[in-house]
Amino acid sequence: MKYLVFAAACLGVLPLAFLLSRSRRWLRVAFAGVVAAMCLWNATSISFFVEEGYRGTSRGLDVSLAWLASFVLLFALAFARRLRGGLLPDAGSRLYLLYALLCLPSFTAAESVPFAFFEIWTMAMLLVFYAAVVNYLRATDDVRTVLAALAVFAVANFLAVVRGHVAGVYQPHGVFPHQNSMAVAMHLFGCLFLAGYLAHGLCTRFGRLCALAFLCAAAATARSYSRMAIALMPLGYGIAYLACVVRVRPRRWFARSVPLALAGIVALAVMLPRFVERFENAPKESGSTRVELARCAWEMIRDEPLRGVGLNNWGIKINPPYEYAERAGRIHNWGEDYRDALVETVYLLTAAECGIPALIALLAWFGWYWALCIRLLRRLRGRPEAFVPAGLLGGLTIAYAQSCFEWVFRQPLNLVCLMLCYALLSHLARREPALPGPSDSARISA
Repeated sequence: MKYLVFAAACLGVLPLAFLLSRSRRWLRVAFAGVVAAMCLWNATSISFFVEEGYRGTSRGLDVSLAWLASFVLLFALAFARRLRGGLLPDAGSRLYLLYALLCLPSFTAAESVPFAFFEIWTMAMLLVFYAAVVNYLRATDDVRTVLAALAVFAVANFLAVVRGHVAGVYQPHGVFPHQNSMAVAMHLFGCLFLAGYLAHGLCTRFGRLCALAFLCAAAATARSYSRMAIALMPLGYGIAYLACVVRVRPRRWFARSVPLALAGIVALAVMLPRFVERFENAPKESGSTRVELARCAWEMIRDEPLRGVGLNNWGIKINPPYEYAERAGRIHNWGEDYRDALVETVYLLTAAECGIPALIALLAWFGWYWALCIRLLRRLRGRPEAFVPAGLLGGLTIAYAQSCFEWVFRQPLNLVCLMLCYALLSHLARREPALPGPSDSARISA
């Protein structure tokens, strides 16, 4: 039944895009459909050619309703003659394309070319998604709708966490496939809406929405009981707070900080026993396994420094008859059905599977948007829009740091959240010179 619905949705992309291209209000509906698909990611994603027992970053050719909604939005903009950037709207998207192209040589070392293609397919769909959001922003300058949609997404994820908590799940994962994945994404949005609350307060509807989204994102992160996410929270939120106070310069920032401090003290007092329990009772094997798998990745990099062992082929090459695990000193009872885990860092995983050039391109892609946050903070100083780069500077810092211990930025929904944040930064960088002044930019909070 799911495949029939998918086929019908594919046939409806062009007619729906043509219908939604008739007015700007309907284009907003098209974008809302993209975010709604994100909220329902697990329920609206299907896979073709699935290998259920495979322990890799992709087990099949994944197709999500969010991809189809992106095509609808992109075609609607094309029909309305409002495309303003194409598929490569900025230097950041071109760095992403370079990263994808540098992953292609790994196909020559791959044991399974179809597994490698699954990842390339996801990369291509993410580029379409990013292009759709950036072109929507450039065509409509509708930053408010995008920020409101992200806030709704954070609230919807929190409600899913509450449902998991009520059902007795120890580490609920919200709308994400794993609690660590959720924690990384909620760091991005939590820092963003913390800065939004500080900049706008509770006197406007947008400020109240920012406050609600921040509380939901922070609570969901804490309730994930992800040790690394909890440990890094002060870093990301602290950077977002300081960047907002120094660069946005909200007039009532101190008064707005008092409720945050009180809420933080109460939340810490309530959840501290669980946090301590999580850190004290964590299995010792968790840390040793991460170290051993990092050594395995290093063995792969030594063998294939330029092309890697094959994109999305870690789950094959870590197991017999390949000797990477044995060479790294990882000893197991190699049974016929044994499957080893993924290395717990996206950076080593990329270098091992695709080679050092691809890793450099990945770091350049990440770093370009981080540097863009700093650039925008300087150019937008004192304006309400400055809370976006202020918040995302903290969010990206903590997400990049946590990626040293997690491979979540190879999971599609996390990359979709990252692409949305990147699209906001790209649009603000392009439209900033045309902003007349602070009074005009208040339309964001109207």
